[in-house]
Amino acid sequence: MAKKTRIKDIASACGVSIAAVSRALKGQPGLGEETRQRILAIAQAEGYDFGRLRSGRIKRLLFLLHREHNIASALPFYSTVMLGVAESCRENDIAMSFLPIGPEDSVVELINLHQPDALICAGYLEAEILAELRKLALPVALVDLWAADFPCVNPDNFHGGFIATRHLLEQGRKRIAFLGHSQRHYSIRQRVEGYQQALFEAGLTLPEEYQVEAPPVKNIEQALVDGLDKLLALPQPPDAIFAYNDIAALVAMRVCARKGIRVPEDIAIVGFDDIDAATWAHPALTTVAVDKHELGQDAFRLLLNEQGERNLLLPVRLVVRESSLSAASHSQLRPTP
Repeated sequence: MAKKTRIKDIASACGVSIAAVSRALKGQPGLGEETRQRILAIAQAEGYDFGRLRSGRIKRLLFLLHREHNIASALPFYSTVMLGVAESCRENDIAMSFLPIGPEDSVVELINLHQPDALICAGYLEAEILAELRKLALPVALVDLWAADFPCVNPDNFHGGFIATRHLLEQGRKRIAFLGHSQRHYSIRQRVEGYQQALFEAGLTLPEEYQVEAPPVKNIEQALVDGLDKLLALPQPPDAIFAYNDIAALVAMRVCARKGIRVPEDIAIVGFDDIDAATWAHPALTTVAVDKHELGQDAFRLLLNEQGERNLLLPVRLVVRESSLSAASHSQLRPTP
C-alpha cells in the first residue's frame, strides 16, 4: 500500500514551512500567488489527497488538561505544547479554548459548554474520562498519552530513558536511581522501561529501593523531597539520579545542595523535557530534550488527518550539561548552543 503524502512531505519538497503549505492548500491569504501555485503543483504531483482537508468542519477546538498537570511542576511542559496547538489554530482560523478536568467532574457537560468541534487532550487521563470522550462523537487527538483507539502523538520516552541512563553509565556511575511519579502516566512508564533496559544491557541489577515513585498528591515537590531523603539515607546511596522530568531533577539538585552533596562530583543528575530552567540551574542540568511545540502542532495535524497516521513518535535527544559529567568528561564539555 502506497504511503500517503503528508503536508510535511510537501513542505520539504517545496522548501517552505508547513504553515505555508497549509495556507496554500486551504486557499488562505498570506502567500504570494507564485508560491501558492508551486505548492499546489507539487502537492498534486506528490499525490496529495485534497479530499482529506477538514479544517472547514473545525471552527472551535478545546484543549483538555488534567488538573493533576495544572501545577508548577508540569506547566513548563504542557504550556509549550498548548502554544504549539494555539499557533496551528491561529494559522487555520480556529478558535481555541482551555479546560482543566478531573475524574470528579461531569466531563461531557463541561465540554458541551464550550461547544467544540474537536478536542486535543494532553497528558494523563483516567480510563473513565477516556470512556466519556468516546461518547462525544468528536475528533480527538491525544498528546503525551497513548490509547489504542485514539490518534496519539508522543515523544520517544523509552529511548529517552535509555539514553539518559546509558549516559550516566558512560560517566562511570553504577548506582543509578530513578526518581519518578505515578506510573499511571504512559510517558513515565515508558521512561522507566528505558531506564531498566539500559541497566539490563549493562549487566546491572539494582535494589528496588533505587526506584522511587512519588505518589499522585497535590504537593508533588514535597513528595519528591521525601523520596529523595529516603534515597540519600540508604546504606549505599545512589551516585546518580535519572529524574522523570526536569522539575524533579531540579528538586533533587536543591536537596543535594542543602545536604552538602556536590553535583556532579558526588552525585550526577539527569532530567527529562529540557525546560528553560534546565539551562539556568547551577550546575546546568543535563536532560533529554523534547520538542514540545512540535508535539502540539502534530496533534493538531492528526485532527485534520494531514499526517495520514494515527500514532506518531517524535524523536528526542540528550543535551549534556554539567550536572552529569565526570571530571574527565567535564574538561571536554563544550557550551550547549
